[in-house]
Amino acid sequence: MFDVCKTTDISVGEKRAFKVGGEHILVYHLSDGFYATQARCTHLFKSMENGDITANDEIQCPLHRARFDIKTGEVNEWANFPKAVKVIDGLRPAKCLKTYPVAIDGDRIQVLVGEEPVST
Repeated sequence: MFDVCKTTDISVGEKRAFKVGGEHILVYHLSDGFYATQARCTHLFKSMENGDITANDEIQCPLHRARFDIKTGEVNEWANFPKAVKVIDGLRPAKCLKTYPVAIDGDRIQVLVGEEPVST
């Protein structure tokens, strides 16, 4: 487990990027707790640090608008913008985000990175 920050460092509805265990991750603070995923979209590997968190607890890639469930990493909608991106989708089928276990130790957020992710 890597200690990444204090629980008060990420407000509800926000996320922060970290590099831990040799991997780039995003840590999210949702209404029911903290979650962590890989930081790059599985479509064309664009950073999702500037992506939006939706009302459905999804992260939306800022480049081609793929949406992923933050809690499970599942693809809720594959890349769809602009329409021409559908050509690339035939070569790059939908792929889930890696998710990582998160623990709270006192006021510290810890993420298990560098071992087998929860989902791939």
